[in-house]
Amino acid sequence: MNKQKTNYVRYFFLIVCIICIFPAFIPVENGTNHDTQNMLDGISAGVIETNLIYQTEPYPSCHASTIVDTGEGMLAAWFGGTNEKNPDVCIYAAFYINGKWEKPFMIADGVENRLIRNPCWNPVLFKRDNGDIICYYKVGPSPQTWFGMYKISTDNGKTWSNANRIPHNLFGPIKNKPVKSLDGGILYPTSIEDGLGWRIYIEHSEQDLSNWKKIEIENGEFNAIQPSVLFYKDGRMQLLCRSRNQKVVESWSYDGGRSWTKVQATSLPNNNSGTDAITLADGETQLLMYNPIIKGRNKLALAASLDGKNWKDLVILEDQEKGEFSYPAIIQGSDGKVYITYTYNRTHVKYAIVDIIRK
Repeated sequence: MNKQKTNYVRYFFLIVCIICIFPAFIPVENGTNHDTQNMLDGISAGVIETNLIYQTEPYPSCHASTIVDTGEGMLAAWFGGTNEKNPDVCIYAAFYINGKWEKPFMIADGVENRLIRNPCWNPVLFKRDNGDIICYYKVGPSPQTWFGMYKISTDNGKTWSNANRIPHNLFGPIKNKPVKSLDGGILYPTSIEDGLGWRIYIEHSEQDLSNWKKIEIENGEFNAIQPSVLFYKDGRMQLLCRSRNQKVVESWSYDGGRSWTKVQATSLPNNNSGTDAITLADGETQLLMYNPIIKGRNKLALAASLDGKNWKDLVILEDQEKGEFSYPAIIQGSDGKVYITYTYNRTHVKYAIVDIIRK
């Protein structure tokens, strides 16, 4: 009996060991682990304010907003006119100061001379290290034929320089904001649309907008455009992009943005519409604005991640049977709050101010 009892005890401890150790060898879908999931569950968001930037304007259509913290308040910009692709489409902007949006004003048009006027597209606002605000935008009849332009403001967006063309047939940021590169320059997430399809790549310049160069990315089977850039504390960088493949797609860099991995699909759905993303000041929390659907543009969400692989929707900003809520832009202000703008039914630009809470 004693020997039998001893064997039972041995078997019991063996089973306990197997139960404790075995889960460590089970592969986890999308890299999820309990610690990551618990930390992600500890992130929440509260919408502080949301409304239209303006109620009425002289143009019936608008799209593709962008936003920057000037230090005196927020500055948002977008393109507006009778309709996308029409020659009268210009770049407009408005200030958000002391909790109120001021009247929009025009920053740029596509007038070349008395005979030629082209539409403007996709403004992107960026504040460089010396405090200047740059408005990058595109000019041309279509995304296949447009060219990159920029204007500079030295007074926080009140007045603007003459238009300058980006050299070497480069475009600058195609929709989403550039970021400061690890070498102190400016890194532009960009893309091209032509007869060969859609392709993302990276452009780089110095802070004074000299020495422009192109960094190629292998797109593989994916048709992708409009990347945005995320940073991780271990030095990795991630691009998240719109695609025609029903998925948000990604590319990674392990050398400060000098080279990038082949484009791959993420687990996130994409409806062939623009996204935008940002790394918060804590260096850990990643936020993504996207349409969490594969068809239509009638639902818009803010999601969070800690590893760039596993995402959690924090807030559904729009969810209607019909309508277009698209092309979001997202930044974190100097006050720590998150500021979002997006197209609202192609007739208005809407904004939201969100507080991100981590337990």
